[in-house]
Amino acid sequence: MRRVCFQLQVRPDRIEEYKTRHAAVWPDMLRALAHAGWQNYSLFLRPDGLLIGYVETPSIEQAQAGMAATEVNARWQAEMAEFFVDLGGAMPDTGFVQLEEVFHLEDQLAALESEGRG
Repeated sequence: MRRVCFQLQVRPDRIEEYKTRHAAVWPDMLRALAHAGWQNYSLFLRPDGLLIGYVETPSIEQAQAGMAATEVNARWQAEMAEFFVDLGGAMPDTGFVQLEEVFHLEDQLAALESEGRG
C-alpha cells in the first residue's frame, strides 16, 4: 500500500463553503472513491486555505484513473474546481502537488527489527 500526501490551496473566501460541502459528500462519490482504491483518505485544512490530503492506495495513478472513469467524479470535480487557486487548468483531483514522504515511523521501526537492532 502506498501512502500519498498532496497539497492544494483553497480560495480564502470559499473556505467555509468548502468545509460545508465536505461535511456531506455525495454518497455516489464516496462509494466511487472506495471502489477506485482510495483508502484511509483524509483532507486537512489550515485557516489560510492550505489543504493537505492523505490517501493510501496501491497506485495513485490507478486510483485517479478509476475516478476519471466515473460520471460522479466529473460532476464533483467541476463543482470543486472553483474553490481552488493555481490549478493551471487542471481539475483538483489531478492538479494537486504531491509531497515527498521523508519519514515514516513504522518503516524505520521495521528496518530496525529486520536488522536485529529492535
